[in-house]
Amino acid sequence: MSEAGPENVLVRITTVPISLKKLIAGQMRFMSQQGFKVYMISSPYENIEELEAKELSEFLAVSMSRKISPFKDLIALFKLVRILRKLKPKIVHTHTPKAGFLGMVAARFAGIPVRLHTVAGLPLMETNGLKRKILEWVEKLTYSCAVMVYPNSGNLKQFIVESKFCRSSKLKVIGNGSSNGIDTAFFRSTTELLNTAAGLRKQYNIPENDFVYIFVGRLVRDKGIEELVTAFLEINSKHNNVWLLLVGPFEHELDPLSEVCGDQIEKNPQIIAVGYKDDIRPYLMMANTLVFPSYREGFPNVPLQAGCFDLPSIVTNINGCNEIIKDHKNGLIVPVKDSPALRAAMTLILTDESLYHILKSNARKMVVDRYEQRVMWNLILLEYQNHLKSN
Repeated sequence: MSEAGPENVLVRITTVPISLKKLIAGQMRFMSQQGFKVYMISSPYENIEELEAKELSEFLAVSMSRKISPFKDLIALFKLVRILRKLKPKIVHTHTPKAGFLGMVAARFAGIPVRLHTVAGLPLMETNGLKRKILEWVEKLTYSCAVMVYPNSGNLKQFIVESKFCRSSKLKVIGNGSSNGIDTAFFRSTTELLNTAAGLRKQYNIPENDFVYIFVGRLVRDKGIEELVTAFLEINSKHNNVWLLLVGPFEHELDPLSEVCGDQIEKNPQIIAVGYKDDIRPYLMMANTLVFPSYREGFPNVPLQAGCFDLPSIVTNINGCNEIIKDHKNGLIVPVKDSPALRAAMTLILTDESLYHILKSNARKMVVDRYEQRVMWNLILLEYQNHLKSN
């Protein structure tokens, strides 16, 4: 770990490195270019040099578990306090629940003046009993240690206020929501991507005019995969020209799919699970519509990314999703955990050509107008500057 220089030192902390690489990608580089000395802290990562070069920032590894693990969490907390006392940053900005808890508590202990936390989803929404009480306590402690908390959607802010996790004056939604905005220049159609998408269709034996539903994300229960597979199988029994493309990793430890659902994904020839992909753009380009039936989100990136490629989205009526998608304008909104309603929406978008083209024509414009990435980065920079002035 190098010694911090005279610059304004900024530390960004996430639980796992994929959040640095994907969820807030580019922010560290941008802040480095604005005069900050930036450090990234997350769990150990193999491709440190690549990430550091991309973000113009130094990476420091601290193991953090996404599960409730008091002993491991205590060790991580001590390590974070030691690092922060050495770096003496002006700002610590955390993202993701566990990193938020550990990072904000550590920053408080280390006497860091500007302690900021972004909330991009709350796992406690899908828990109950003792576990929920523990997670609620963790959120309250996290927010009490922060000087400002940034829910990344208006509905998430409302939930936090109603749950009395902290006073409303400590909460602020930046811009129109989102943690990172969307790089609309990167997520756009090009000849190269079109050719790659056409090649993928051939690789998976998908006829050119067949209709492809796509899901991008972790293949777990709380992303609505069980309902999605059930709905698709019923549609597929009546329409043989439909395909379901699943882009993302299975997670067998935290929230596994049922054995029945796993078997259906494996055995149905028109359900294609391609695993995690570093670049999802050609997969979005080979699809006709995004289906994202998640149970909970903060402010998901996937509907933004899909919209940039003119894809309508079918989403559940949850935080973030129902702010990005306007029903019957750039997509369709369905109730959570409702497979029949999901099937009806998927059927409608398949069979109503006029509606499909209306949704498609609005998709990219509604993303570009509201969520351009550079606008979001400059708003975050303004937050940093204002906090530094007041400290």
